[in-house]
Amino acid sequence: MTQQIVVAALYKFVTLEDYVALREPLLQAMVDNGIKGTLLIAEEGINGTVSGSREGIDGLMAWLKNDPRMDDIDHKESYCDDQPFYRTKVKLKKEIVTLGVEGVDPNKKVGTYVDPQNWNALISDPEVLLIDTRNDYEVSIGTFEGAIDPKTASFREFPDYIKAHFDPAVHKKVAMFCTGGIRCEKASSYMLSQGFDEVYHLKGGILKYLEEVPQEETKWQGDCFVFDNRVTVRHDLSEGDYDQCHACRTPISASDRASEHYVAGISCPHCWDKLSEKTRRSAIDRQKQIELAKARNLPHPIGYNYKQTPSEA
Repeated sequence: MTQQIVVAALYKFVTLEDYVALREPLLQAMVDNGIKGTLLIAEEGINGTVSGSREGIDGLMAWLKNDPRMDDIDHKESYCDDQPFYRTKVKLKKEIVTLGVEGVDPNKKVGTYVDPQNWNALISDPEVLLIDTRNDYEVSIGTFEGAIDPKTASFREFPDYIKAHFDPAVHKKVAMFCTGGIRCEKASSYMLSQGFDEVYHLKGGILKYLEEVPQEETKWQGDCFVFDNRVTVRHDLSEGDYDQCHACRTPISASDRASEHYVAGISCPHCWDKLSEKTRRSAIDRQKQIELAKARNLPHPIGYNYKQTPSEA
């Protein structure tokens, strides 16, 4: 029986003044352990999702934890049969998750962590304002009961959304969540800086909740978007039924794929009327490359994403 691939989502806010010098040794550690995926490093910490064999992931985690600053690095695991990443990358960033607000530092101030086992009780409190800090296309396929969808296209929009809709004097208790815990950790730091008093966030994010909370007790509805080729995972962390449009990277359902506006790799109901002719031609050329690479059993390029700038990809 073929060994399943381990997918590890990991992050830690920790001051890494030497992050530039850390890039090459980290990349070599990934290569030495047969790891695919992307890790982002910045002065504020490390973030990313990677995949490999059981031995490979254990080897990478051991390498990271050999640095005392990474000893308690947060990571969640799930499994799949096919390699979800094509390349091995370490990228240098200004922020490991881009909020775009100077001075927000979870290493100095952060909200109250809530373990998955205590999350249901917290969000059942009618006085708690529950906010999903993820982007609109992620929220659309799954979220927690009663959660508010900010309808943001990127995390950079979150601060303006909070300023426009909520008041620290009125909203006394705030709970937030995201996929792996990193965005809501930074969001909690931002909200504390804005005067919100009781700010909570789900430790380990949705993925840790799905891993630890039984389905019969869940308050999660739908699938969870993940940033790899599985696109979504179900409550049992098995691969979901969604695909992804290679032109715009939006998750697409079976009904989306049945639409007259869906052309594999070129357009879907979410982007068919938004893509420029230049972008559409690029998508067509890219799809040809994908099909050729697939026929040759080679890695193929990721689709163009009109929603992201290069700094946000």
